[in-house]
Amino acid sequence: MASSSRMEANKVCCYAHPDAPLIEDYRAGDQICSDCGLVVGDRVIDVGSEWRTFSNEKSGTDPSRVGGPENPLLNGSDLSTVIGPGRGDASFDDFGVSKYQNRRTMSSSDRALINAFREINGMADRINLAKTIVDRANNLFKQVHDGKNLKGRSNDAISSACLYIACRQEGVPRTFKEICAVSKVSKKEIGRCFKLILKALETSVDLITTGDFMSRFCSNLSLPNMVQKAATHIARKAVELDIVPGRSPISVAAAAIYMASQASNDKRSQKEIGDIAGVADVTIRQSYKLMYPMAAQLFPADFKFATPIEDLPQM
Repeated sequence: MASSSRMEANKVCCYAHPDAPLIEDYRAGDQICSDCGLVVGDRVIDVGSEWRTFSNEKSGTDPSRVGGPENPLLNGSDLSTVIGPGRGDASFDDFGVSKYQNRRTMSSSDRALINAFREINGMADRINLAKTIVDRANNLFKQVHDGKNLKGRSNDAISSACLYIACRQEGVPRTFKEICAVSKVSKKEIGRCFKLILKALETSVDLITTGDFMSRFCSNLSLPNMVQKAATHIARKAVELDIVPGRSPISVAAAAIYMASQASNDKRSQKEIGDIAGVADVTIRQSYKLMYPMAAQLFPADFKFATPIEDLPQM
């Protein structure tokens, strides 16, 4: 009972007609009783936009009074006040200089963050990465920037390394060459920043395996599911039997795809696979040479050979 009476006390209504619905006059900002016309409340704030916006307008900005969305990664929470240009005589002094100017300009720290976030978003768009990866990369860059751990390194290199780490942490790793292809910096510089960021943030990433790239490489090569399964099995067995010691998972995956495709009807050349995987022909050839003598043990038992093992290419 106490709570209901408290709600009644806080309710805005006409004292003569408490149950009558109120009419809101948005132009005047009044709340009016629909029975007797008594103005119950005045100066009601209109929370709607001051301008109408249309979907076919070229400018993507919505000129409503609330401003843009808040960005928690920026130091000033993106809150600012902008003074419009003066037009009357009172807005200028005797020398024609505006009396009222915008004193608050964006700090250099926020400007660097915004540029880095824009760069990360642009790189992610070019290789079709999800929003969750972009958000993680942005957070990593913010931590590095605030900690001032990588002074002297370019923000573009740090952005690229953060995107590479975010991909690894989200379980969809990309190769250094794939990140380098959409970045403005060299592969060597991205690699240096990658090591420094892991050390500075005291974090780690899972080791990449041949299975991380297999489905994407086979899909880009338009290979059927049977060849992909065979290549995955070949690469995994080669690592388990320690046939390819010291070889990178990417080169092992590329060699396994080459071996599986050559044994099927959907054959792919070393150059085609190398272009997709981002490795040189000679790298694929070296891993393939190590795997070829043990080919009989590497293929899955249910694989249907279009080309027998003994007829596979010998390097």
